[in-house]
Amino acid sequence: MAKKIADAGHHAIAVQCDVSDEESVKAAVDTVLSQYKKIDILLNDAGVAQGGSVESLTTQQWDNSMNINVKGIYLMSKYVVPQMKERKYGRIVNIASVNAVLADKADALVRHVYNASKAAVVGLTKGMAASYAQYGITVNALGPGLFLSEMTQDTLLKHQEFLNTYSALCPASRPGSKGELNGPILFFSSDACSYTTGQFILVDGGFSLT
Repeated sequence: MAKKIADAGHHAIAVQCDVSDEESVKAAVDTVLSQYKKIDILLNDAGVAQGGSVESLTTQQWDNSMNINVKGIYLMSKYVVPQMKERKYGRIVNIASVNAVLADKADALVRHVYNASKAAVVGLTKGMAASYAQYGITVNALGPGLFLSEMTQDTLLKHQEFLNTYSALCPASRPGSKGELNGPILFFSSDACSYTTGQFILVDGGFSLT
């Protein structure tokens, strides 16, 4: 992605980071700040979609999901927010999921730790929004339905039963496509969002209507 941006005539760097590891996060943020001196926008989109019920999940699977989906947002925000507060400006966008507010009993859709972690993202978003609005920082979350991505292509979408079940339940009758999250992300990342904070928008093809 950094090369693609550079090829388009802009400046970009790629920084490797394990969002569940504090030292890795701190080093990554320090690298970006040393290069650009500030961070205006933080998009927290690292995540895993672990399937399974509380009966079938291992404690390792549970911890891994919570560490990436929730702790990752906490750590990234912990090291980015201070310089946003100093400048009294910032836009934070957290990627939650429609599964933060909806669950399904169909076996192919059972993802209990995913439900729990994404609900936590929404709660964390609201808490941060209330604390940091006075500093000109907005914090909002998006709740995507099922989207075509590298993660889902290799996990959820490789199971035809899952795809068929999702498509049957979703009014749009399909997963989201590349680019269909861009509008909400751009809004939450822009100055048009200066008086919008603590909000959770579902981008799910109507899945939440069922």
